[in-house]
Amino acid sequence: MCRAGGLPTKGSKPNLNKSNLNAKAVESVRLGRCALFTLHSSRRMPDNTDLLATRLLNCYAAAVHDVLRGKGLERCVLPPDIRRLDPSRKLAGEVYTVSGHIDTTRSAHDTLVQWTGLLSKAPAGKVLVCQPNTYDIALMGELSAETLSFRGVRGYVVDGGCRDTDFILELGFPVFCRFNTPKDIVGRWIPDRFGEPITIGEVTISSGDYLLGDRDGVVIIPSQVVEEVITKTEQVRQTEDKVRTAILAGMDPQEAYLKFGKF
Repeated sequence: MCRAGGLPTKGSKPNLNKSNLNAKAVESVRLGRCALFTLHSSRRMPDNTDLLATRLLNCYAAAVHDVLRGKGLERCVLPPDIRRLDPSRKLAGEVYTVSGHIDTTRSAHDTLVQWTGLLSKAPAGKVLVCQPNTYDIALMGELSAETLSFRGVRGYVVDGGCRDTDFILELGFPVFCRFNTPKDIVGRWIPDRFGEPITIGEVTISSGDYLLGDRDGVVIIPSQVVEEVITKTEQVRQTEDKVRTAILAGMDPQEAYLKFGKF
């Protein structure tokens, strides 16, 4: 969500004195669009004390799914249309949920006040997961992505659209979404619930759950079993390595499966 204004004239240089650098938002021109100027030295990074998120990032979604399925938790994978913008980027962490709805009776100002309030509520170190209840508009854009990144949010998953894709890819902020569209939330959409359970596809997601997203998709781990599932997934990876080593050493694949109980 971007509103350009106050662009420097040709040949002028932006005033980047200390007082300006300490301002909450500094306008700059980047890729021909307006952006939030981010000071990397003061950037609020995700909380690295979340060891579960760090361990989960070293796993992969397929193995986590297999462990959850083995526990009888079948409804754990988000719809396959929800894909990452950057095919090389993974996302893992504790979930914070938000939902909203279309409301075209609101003014542009009101919807932007509501949207920026949503950004303010997103906790550092968490993954923001949004059920917008619409497939018509984008629920993430360049300024929003850079704001969340600056505030230490790990990433964003939405059962809906995204815009300003090139900028977000350059920023490196992990986003998973269903589609891309230039249409934004202004005068169209407001949030209505924060931190409460939401449903995406057949999966009910609560704040405090964990997620892992990679090239295969997004899997949700209920908060009650997070550590157990991550530990089991790490064990699965070790067993798979043994199977792989045995097969590459010449063992018959069926024999390897019967010996290690995993394939």
